[in-house]
Amino acid sequence: MRKEEKEILKKKIEDDIAKLKVQIAALEEKTRPITPDCSLGRLTRLEAMGEQHVNNRVLDESKLRLIRLQNALLRIDKPVFGICIKCDDPIGFERMKIRPESIRCVECAGNR
Repeated sequence: MRKEEKEILKKKIEDDIAKLKVQIAALEEKTRPITPDCSLGRLTRLEAMGEQHVNNRVLDESKLRLIRLQNALLRIDKPVFGICIKCDDPIGFERMKIRPESIRCVECAGNR
């Protein structure tokens, strides 16, 4: 992978990390426990609990992606960055622009 491509990916990773941190903070606010003394009707409380469940799932996935992006940022200057861990072929730059934390090429990721 060329140095210019790595610089583009490094900027993308840093931007994605910043966005994820904001998203995680907002989701943590939304996933606070619903207090029983809150004056919600039974159906409204169930809807709120359902929404909270969805937000918890998104929060977990966001935290996982944040960790992967931070790891990618640590690896970006190493020779293994952008190389598939399964087949040792280069991961396409277009894929890396979309998911810079990728550690598998499209073919190997599809065969998982």
